[in-house]
Amino acid sequence: MKCGIIITGGQPRIQAELAELAEQKGWDGAFTWDGIAVSDGDTYDPWVIMAAMAMRTEKLRLGAIITPPSRRRPWKLARESMTLDRLSNGRLILPVGMGVLDDQGFGNVGEETDRRLRAVRIDETLAILEGLWSGESFGFSGQQYRFEPMTFRPTPVQRPRIPIWVVGLWGSDKSMQRVLRYDGFLANVRAPEGGQGNLTPELMHEMREWIGSRRSLEGFDLVSEGTSQSATDVEPWRQAGATWWIEADWSTFDPTAIRRRIESGPPR
Repeated sequence: MKCGIIITGGQPRIQAELAELAEQKGWDGAFTWDGIAVSDGDTYDPWVIMAAMAMRTEKLRLGAIITPPSRRRPWKLARESMTLDRLSNGRLILPVGMGVLDDQGFGNVGEETDRRLRAVRIDETLAILEGLWSGESFGFSGQQYRFEPMTFRPTPVQRPRIPIWVVGLWGSDKSMQRVLRYDGFLANVRAPEGGQGNLTPELMHEMREWIGSRRSLEGFDLVSEGTSQSATDVEPWRQAGATWWIEADWSTFDPTAIRRRIESGPPR
């Protein structure tokens, strides 16, 4: 199981330095997050942050957990992601999901907040990314986006595409069908009374079995997220079939605390 960490805070140069430290300490990935106007802390552009991280590292996988495609132009996202994949020599992962509406970069500025329409935009955006990343002439006609054929070059380093991790809602057929089409699963669980449910290793094992009965698991990532102190904390997730553990402490944006966790090493 690979181990990554979300660097939740710090000035851009500090975040790049922390990514370099993470590589030195044996972490497999360093991730940032995609926000516009979040009140909990300072917010920076994830693509600029990841570019800085790419220039300070050589092996570390990079990504923003998560990117909400519904508020980004698909063709711009295609260019940004291809450019960063080339800058990092093929180390980008693209985790995508709905995004959180407490970010004022949604309803406060007129971005789409309807869940159904945001889901449509995710599906159309991912189809457009694949088409434009191909380097071949590609046009699109959908419910939300339409354009005549055009050719985007160069292609990303990674083939057949940059890996796409999808936030999926366990129990929702449409959401899980999206998961099956791509390269990784960041699991969400709906509580019986609504809202966010509790993901357990036992449930992740059930998810893995469900996915494995419908597609090959070769090259497919099951991603678990949380906080840990040692390998004992993440062992149940590894046994459940998780291929990535993402250290994610959303209670702090303090780069000093993040540095301490990075220095203590991944929970192997």
